Amino acid sequence: MRWTRGLALAACVLLLAACIGGPVRRVSEPAARIQQLTVRADGSWSAELRIENFSSIPMVFDRYDLALSLGSDEAGRLQGTPALSIGPESADVIVVELRPSGAAKLAVADALAGGRSLTYTLKGSLDATPDEAKKSRNFAIDRSSALSPAPGLPGVLR
Repeated sequence: MRWTRGLALAACVLLLAACIGGPVRRVSEPAARIQQLTVRADGSWSAELRIENFSSIPMVFDRYDLALSLGSDEAGRLQGTPALSIGPESADVIVVELRPSGAAKLAVADALAGGRSLTYTLKGSLDATPDEAKKSRNFAIDRSSALSPAPGLPGVLR
């Protein structure tokens, strides 16, 4: 009987000790992707860049510098300093204006006219500062995906 009480007491002490540490503060690699690409009448593009924070703590995204390629054609660079705070395991979208290359304009026009999807690649980096930290960290981004014409929305790929 004493042995059982001792074992139960030890288990309770271990359980309480495990609770003292609080939640785990994990910093994970963020991700970035194009959520929507809109072709404007003047030939410029509006890209909705979705930044995903997979960390268990809030992060402030200080800077992004991403090369956008459509198929094998370089479209241009997405660059900015948003100072955007994103909560733990959340995402947010920023709108980036872009003057695309001529080859990229043709590739998008062809995809929109033919109703076909178009592969894209984002390569570069995101700089982010974890909550309560003073030093920014640089994260490499290398994402490949595809955009397809959005039904009923002329000039829009999603």
